[in-house]
Amino acid sequence: MTVTLTQHSDYSINVFKDKKEHMDKVAEILNSQGYIPINLVLAEVEWFYDNLGMDDMYFMMQEPSVVASHVLGIYAASLNGICSNKQHININFDKTDDNSAVFIHTSTPGVSQIEGPQQEQIIDRKYLDISSPSLSYRLESYRSTGTVSKRFATSVRAYFINKCNFVNPSPNETESRDITKVADKIFLAKATKTTLERYQSLMNMAIERAGPVINNYLEETNKEFKVLIAYRQGSTNEYFSGLSDLYHYYGLYSQRKFVEQFSNGITIVSLNFAQPKTQNFDDFVESVEQVSREASLLYCIPNTPLQNLFKKGVLSLQETIYAYVCWLFSQHFLNRLGNEYSSLNAILDINNSESQEILNSIKKRLRQETFTSEAILNVIQSQPNMIKILYRHFAVTHYIHTKSNRLQPSRSLVRINEANPLSDSDIENEINAVTKNNSEQLVMNCFHTFNKHVLKTNFYQLTKVALSFRMDPGFLSTIEYPELPYGVFFIVGAEFRGFHVRFQDVSRGGIRIIRSRTHEAYISNMRTLFDENYSLALTQHRKNKDIPEGGSKGTVFLNYENQQKPFVAFEKYVDSILDLILIGETPGIKNKIVDLHKKPEILFFGPDEGSAGYMDWASKHALHRKASFWKAFTTGKSQTMGGIPHDKYAMTTTSVHQYMLGILAKNQVDESNITKFQTGGPDGDLGSNEILISKDKTTSIVDGSGVLHDPNGINREELTRLAEARVMILEFDMSKLGKGGFRVLVEDTNVTLPDGSLVKSGMDFRNNFHLNHLSTATAFVPCGGRPESIDVNNVSKLIDSEGNSRFKYIVEGANLFITQQARISLEKAGAILFKDASANKGGVTSSSLEVLAALALSDSDHKVLMCKNENGEISEFYSDYVKEVSQTIKDNAKNEFECIWRESQKCNTPKCVLTDEISKAIVSMRAHIETTNLWENKQLRESVLSKALPKLLLSKIGLEKLVENIPDQYLKAIFGAKLASEFIYEYGASPSQFAFFEYIKPYFF
Repeated sequence: MTVTLTQHSDYSINVFKDKKEHMDKVAEILNSQGYIPINLVLAEVEWFYDNLGMDDMYFMMQEPSVVASHVLGIYAASLNGICSNKQHININFDKTDDNSAVFIHTSTPGVSQIEGPQQEQIIDRKYLDISSPSLSYRLESYRSTGTVSKRFATSVRAYFINKCNFVNPSPNETESRDITKVADKIFLAKATKTTLERYQSLMNMAIERAGPVINNYLEETNKEFKVLIAYRQGSTNEYFSGLSDLYHYYGLYSQRKFVEQFSNGITIVSLNFAQPKTQNFDDFVESVEQVSREASLLYCIPNTPLQNLFKKGVLSLQETIYAYVCWLFSQHFLNRLGNEYSSLNAILDINNSESQEILNSIKKRLRQETFTSEAILNVIQSQPNMIKILYRHFAVTHYIHTKSNRLQPSRSLVRINEANPLSDSDIENEINAVTKNNSEQLVMNCFHTFNKHVLKTNFYQLTKVALSFRMDPGFLSTIEYPELPYGVFFIVGAEFRGFHVRFQDVSRGGIRIIRSRTHEAYISNMRTLFDENYSLALTQHRKNKDIPEGGSKGTVFLNYENQQKPFVAFEKYVDSILDLILIGETPGIKNKIVDLHKKPEILFFGPDEGSAGYMDWASKHALHRKASFWKAFTTGKSQTMGGIPHDKYAMTTTSVHQYMLGILAKNQVDESNITKFQTGGPDGDLGSNEILISKDKTTSIVDGSGVLHDPNGINREELTRLAEARVMILEFDMSKLGKGGFRVLVEDTNVTLPDGSLVKSGMDFRNNFHLNHLSTATAFVPCGGRPESIDVNNVSKLIDSEGNSRFKYIVEGANLFITQQARISLEKAGAILFKDASANKGGVTSSSLEVLAALALSDSDHKVLMCKNENGEISEFYSDYVKEVSQTIKDNAKNEFECIWRESQKCNTPKCVLTDEISKAIVSMRAHIETTNLWENKQLRESVLSKALPKLLLSKIGLEKLVENIPDQYLKAIFGAKLASEFIYEYGASPSQFAFFEYIKPYFF
């Protein structure tokens, strides 16, 4: 291969020195075949080699026999076109092997390929959407400068793909920043000095960013624009083909485009645009700039079910992605229940939990049987003009207006008229006018509802990885969600959708990754996504009654085809939320958004199902984003980052077990004499620690692998071994199982139990064993399992023929394991029951104090006092602080237990109801305290904080420095939580009018 450099080329020009000999062999093959008349062969071959204008790389990569077949294909297609009176002909050739591929097809400049084999999407899926550098391919693509024949003015595009051959396939951290160490060898041989410098600069920025880095370059001599985009491999899908659709929308075409992969995990795309004949130079420049701006939006959502509307030019990219977001929003919040549901809800006794539970079941069924995702999508596709109007309504509010930027250019680059924006009533009138039926009207109204309740969004930020929207929760139906959250975040990424719900300004809660094993599970999880998120956040809020943070919960719901990308989705979820809460924290375009909320916000995240291993990354990323609260941003971090592991120190179990000890003490029962049934096995945090700290006779355990049962008590020594090793009952030594005992695993079938009963399905047996009479024990401690495992429909199976509960004592460790009406039924049947919102709060207390230490200590003090050192050692301060945290958990549990027990004895109200009443009373009291000027009283403020803050922090740092370090809003939350919880625990949920005055007097004297 001979290479020739030109001043403005990205790469050296491909020059095939043996092209004449190659052409002669092709002509010889065609002559021997006889399909093309001999007198025409030379003309067809010369046209193909000289006039078509194919890049020489094509001829270098193809054997003469392959080129001959392509010449023959074009000739045949031309004849067919002439005979059929066609204006255009379609040609599609491809050749692939393990290490390379060539795709060639006819292509009209500036027009997306809507029909046919969709080569670029195939290339994306097979060669470019790969997150492993060892399987990477590089791509060069060229458009022919001529046409396929004299008869048809059709050009050809060719794609040349080769497996990467890196200089260093496994670079270290230093080498990963040097392009000459991480690049493909062919790229290095062909790239010009200017290209290497530009790529190096982009690579450096892409390594530091979560999202794409996009730069434009204008080559003055030939008026050609280059757009370079760098991003992390595997962080988006079908992006290359999506970029083509994007620039075609603006009437652009690319003469050359390249995709380069690097062994440090960075991808760089290069698009080279020539000025179209249909655009003057100024419009050409603006078109390219618009493509650059929207490339970031496309990166977030590269493909949607509405893609064809974009390809055909019916909707712009912004309109298409806006419609996609609203489509997802509508799936969760479209008011589909109707007036009849509202009327039924009004008729039923709202204080009757059984009525409400039945109504909730009806609600779920109604949702499943009314609007489906497909039905909503059909409405959207039938109303493109209304989508344009609704998008304009959204854009006028949230776009940052500058003199240099348009709001959203159309294909003809016309500005949206910002001077006369449509009012809400204008939108409503337009919807009523254009919709054909009630279904269309409901969907379009839901889009309008979305617009009216978005307080801020990163939709128009130039750099982003997913789309996030801070919603005013006023759009939620008060019938379905009677307790209105403080805030709702809605997040949409290429791999997921998610929510974050919180019930007060300063809030903390776990982020749950929701995966679906089957498509049926995916549909079910999607339908209940927000309801589960809301319920978990509300439960968390009631748990958090005696700590400063309110309750919150996040969910990351993976798309069905992206079940193996939980961390990618989590990264994008976190980064996009940071976009909305770091306004003003750091300068730059990243933070330029319209903020209708107009209040600083602070969020704290924690681990939950599927995200436990991601907390260190999130905290480090908050530091990278220069968040002032980065040390406290996540809890559940490793000890090297100052985390207090709940599992290691049994924080959650300490609280749960404290309630069981309280019950036993009140009934004067020795723990070693009771039997216990437990869901959640020795492999889990709560389950393993429950085994390790309890002294009972555990007769049954249910975990992910199956059911283990021994009527005489499972061997404690063997259980301890499993718990310490964190393994399932699958690992239990069956030689240590007593008479009458058994183990049934989920994969087992047709198992005969010692009592003679037959188990047909191990999976069904595991899922329902808590309802089986064999699970009967003195105590029941759910430490794991799905929400609502016991509800109004099956609770009767836990009550014997004489109306007595099969369990005397129930402490609900697993969140939402039992529904409220089922709890009430069990209490009526004689069970002493404490619900999750009371029992399972040790973890949240530990996390709260972990956050407090991170906020209170300077970076240097935090590193020395709270983080493991290089030798893996923890400080004496850390050990003492963990002990103080554990004691605080016990004190809080004891205070709430005593309050509930006392109130229950006094008024005979079910304890599960009292939990809610006490929680609501504390939350209400906290909110009321915030409206007073109590905080302004320095004596009271210092007195309360001195009592509320950990003694170890006070002695180490002092109150004055703590007040200086900790944000005011967090200190006020500590102040309110301390006064409210202490007061309600002492005086009950319905204190007398003068009780607070009596309570607060000692703080002043």
